[in-house]
Amino acid sequence: MSDRGLTSLGRGADLVARALRLSAALAAALTTAGASLHLALAPAARAMSSPWWEDYAIKERFLCGGQGAVVVERNDAQASLISGGFRTTLFREPSDEPGLRYRGDDLRLILQGDELTVERLPKRIQCLRTEQV
Repeated sequence: MSDRGLTSLGRGADLVARALRLSAALAAALTTAGASLHLALAPAARAMSSPWWEDYAIKERFLCGGQGAVVVERNDAQASLISGGFRTTLFREPSDEPGLRYRGDDLRLILQGDELTVERLPKRIQCLRTEQV
């Protein structure tokens, strides 16, 4: 193999290692916040979906501060936050505040336009919609 081929392989391995570090940082941030989630990269989140009987009409992918990605499936009553092989179900929270709010235990999701806030106070993670799945 040429030096150029070896260099390309090295770059690919560096990118994978960086992605894994960023994913671990997001997982650590949520774990530190007390959330019972394991966040991984979008490809792992893409592989899992909710059961048909939960009837989620909307499925969206969000990139969280360059640290990793999550998928949110939702309807008017509840939402499912998916990352890696893990899912957390949250229920719609009535609020006069702007945006849609879903809550489960100590975790809250706030959807406002293309922004998703994952919070467990005092920790907040901002995410940006990348696509509707």
